[in-house]
Amino acid sequence: MHYGAMTESTGSTSQEQQVRGETMPDWEKRFRAPRVSLPDWAEDAPHRALFVSNATGTYELYAWDRTTGEQRQVTDRPNGTTDGVLSPDGEWIWWFDDTDGDEFGIWRRQRFTGGGTADGPDEPAADGLEPSYPAGLAIGRDGGTAVVGRSTDEDGSTVHVVRAGQEPVEIYRHRESAGVGDLSHDGSLIAVEHTEHGDAMHSALRVLRLDGSTVAELDDTKGGSVELGLEVLGFAPVDGDTRLLIGHQRRGRWEPLVWDVASGEETDLALELPGDVGAEWYPDGSALLVAHSFEARSELFRYDLASRELVRVPTPAGTVSGATARPDGSVEYLWSSAAEPSVVRSTSGGIVLDPPGMKSPGSVPVEDVWVEGPGGRVHALVQRPAGASGPLPTVFDIHGGPTWHDSDSFAAGPAAWLDHGYAVVRVNYRGSTGYGREWTDALKHRVGLIELEDIAAVREWAVSSGLADPDRLILTGGSWGGYLTLLGLGTQPDAWTIGIAAVPVADYVTAYHDEMEALKAMDRTLLGGTPEEVPERFEASSPLTYVDAVKAPVYISAGVNDPRCPIRQVENYVERLTARDAVHEVYRYDAGTARWSWTSGSSRCGWNWSSRSGTSGGEDARGPRRAEPLTRGVRGR
Repeated sequence: MHYGAMTESTGSTSQEQQVRGETMPDWEKRFRAPRVSLPDWAEDAPHRALFVSNATGTYELYAWDRTTGEQRQVTDRPNGTTDGVLSPDGEWIWWFDDTDGDEFGIWRRQRFTGGGTADGPDEPAADGLEPSYPAGLAIGRDGGTAVVGRSTDEDGSTVHVVRAGQEPVEIYRHRESAGVGDLSHDGSLIAVEHTEHGDAMHSALRVLRLDGSTVAELDDTKGGSVELGLEVLGFAPVDGDTRLLIGHQRRGRWEPLVWDVASGEETDLALELPGDVGAEWYPDGSALLVAHSFEARSELFRYDLASRELVRVPTPAGTVSGATARPDGSVEYLWSSAAEPSVVRSTSGGIVLDPPGMKSPGSVPVEDVWVEGPGGRVHALVQRPAGASGPLPTVFDIHGGPTWHDSDSFAAGPAAWLDHGYAVVRVNYRGSTGYGREWTDALKHRVGLIELEDIAAVREWAVSSGLADPDRLILTGGSWGGYLTLLGLGTQPDAWTIGIAAVPVADYVTAYHDEMEALKAMDRTLLGGTPEEVPERFEASSPLTYVDAVKAPVYISAGVNDPRCPIRQVENYVERLTARDAVHEVYRYDAGTARWSWTSGSSRCGWNWSSRSGTSGGEDARGPRRAEPLTRGVRGR
């Protein structure tokens, strides 16, 4: 482990790095330049912070004493570590220990200052709990209590209270997806998100005491009959305060409201902003830090709860991928645009945290295009090489999720294509977030085919407008974007010249049977049942159904430990390509989708409160990944 300033990403001398930097092309610099996340700070020790960086070449957790400036690498594993939580007193760092990115494991903890304990430096944090998928974690301010959410294929969702020196106590269990949302400031109340009604896309809320008894319930789905979701944004940071900040969709988009779980009173903030809105408390509980995401860009506001005044927090045009209000009233935020690499800034002025080593070159701005599609106007983000005129070879870079969206944020992948003379088009198809609940929820039953209709409409615009050369069109994406790539190559075989799919769903039926239970629930919601109940829908939405129609060369990368897009179903697809001598190449690596999302610059696995509406924050959208409820944190690809 390293003490002092962060290590350089390559381990070479500064002189060697300078020489390499002088000869290295810009596209490679963007991938190799070290990155840092937005630091997460301890509630009762705000000078202690935790962040993620790839300064050593692999994403790991780092502790940062902001008083002394000392930074220390906390974890060191072959495939990296990104799930970490800092205890409110700043004494302990909890991190999730899985096996090579399979997302199945246990929580361990290490002292903020490092050093060993009786059981070693990384002791199990919740003795008595078997390995599982994480489903939320909340740590009490008393230093001895934690609430751990778990998910397994055998047990479904469980929530346990863990106290120092005692056996864990189970206080919640259900077959459907659920998880820990937050623990009240005084440690007496637990907010749980659940989908007991069977709709994995729209959660309900339950507030429990630590003995498991129920304090309050809120269910906008009315037992699963209405497609309206709720999400936990956090308890008020005041002892004895029973106000819970939550997100709702009652007006067709995500908005915050304050729910007093003791009295049942709901305070509608009615912010009258057109896009999706997320929020978190200022540290003294007097105001909310509001994030507004609209048409692929985001902005911040301060909302005073007493005066009900909404005041803009100045940030540049682009995307705020995460933000936090500090005790002194300043706001720290992670920002980027398509043209400018990400940076952690403060409203008090200056850069908060700057990674060592070479800096990432910029790229070109993004243009907004609106195209009429079969389900309404489709928003696409377009970049073209500086000074270039069409028709150009063009890359359609498709985002994952599907409940996510591309934004005006920096990413090394599109910039690399631009450097090589390609135009890049990113499509926020039906199913994407950021355009209202109806747009997101339109993705039902005809899964995959709906998104591809919108992509086809934008492709038609790109060709007819003179931007794209129809004989040089690349379809690419990762995770759900990889799924759409393979499905598009089979259902639109004459539309695409090459396909590049990372960690894709390739055989939907096999993927369903092999994936984690939370994703099974998501797929049942999307397709209306299991493969046995609605076989025709799974068949129509599976790339394997159309594999014999694929004409374009295909490149596939897949993680052998992936619980979201399992390897067996990829192999089934590859075998069919091989049997007909189709041109293809496959790269297999020892990790899963979550590891791919970090190294590729995807933000699908982001935790930041401002991205709960699904804002894609480019390369560095995440701080240490908070252990969010399974209903939110693990339901996408």
